[in-house]
Amino acid sequence: MMPISRRPSKSGKLVRSSKNAAKAASTLLIASLAFAAEVEITPITHASVQLSYEGKVVQVDPTAPGAPADLILITGAENDHLDPAAIAKIRKPGAPVVIPAAGKDKVPDGIVLNNGESREVAGVQVEAIAAYDLIPGEPFHPKGRGNGYVIAFGGKRIYFSGVTECVPEVQALRGIDIAFVSMNLPHERMTMTAAAACVAGFGPKVVYPYHYRNAKLEEFKAALAGKPIEVRFAEWYPRK
Repeated sequence: MMPISRRPSKSGKLVRSSKNAAKAASTLLIASLAFAAEVEITPITHASVQLSYEGKVVQVDPTAPGAPADLILITGAENDHLDPAAIAKIRKPGAPVVIPAAGKDKVPDGIVLNNGESREVAGVQVEAIAAYDLIPGEPFHPKGRGNGYVIAFGGKRIYFSGVTECVPEVQALRGIDIAFVSMNLPHERMTMTAAAACVAGFGPKVVYPYHYRNAKLEEFKAALAGKPIEVRFAEWYPRK
């Protein structure tokens, strides 16, 4: 906070300088407005998330209508994550699409990031986090085929898991403000309790479970009771 200048009066007492006081008040107002700005989170459906901050829009795995995107992130090549028609509808002219190599044939001008790589795209720092299965069975997501992402956006570090188990690369995450963690339910891979244990391990400030279909989210929340992590639910599956 900027100090308010004071000057001595004829009586020897200190009085405020109205000019400097007005300037300080203006500075405080600007600072408070900047502090109040928040990343706006909009659940779309299943694995699709929309983020907006100061006019910039990031779409993750778009498969349904949303706001025109300045940046699109694709976590996997499967149909519930990669929908070229949906991308075409919301993609602003020239907006980059970050994608794993497995989906490049569906988005020929996509920017491929491999697990562990990072770069700045559309003014947003994007890091690709490995996302894969350990327990065998179909469907199976092998290492290197899909990405999770950590992005720096609106002054926050935001993680999107993609479809994964609690692999070492996820366990190693630190300094996450907001995490979107998918339930990877086939073959008991990422159940409510497994996902909660994983989240407790890397400790985001806020977590949203998504990609859960008919799972019982209260089990996830109960498993994180007492942890310094805020669990938030959102409407990923609108009622008809």
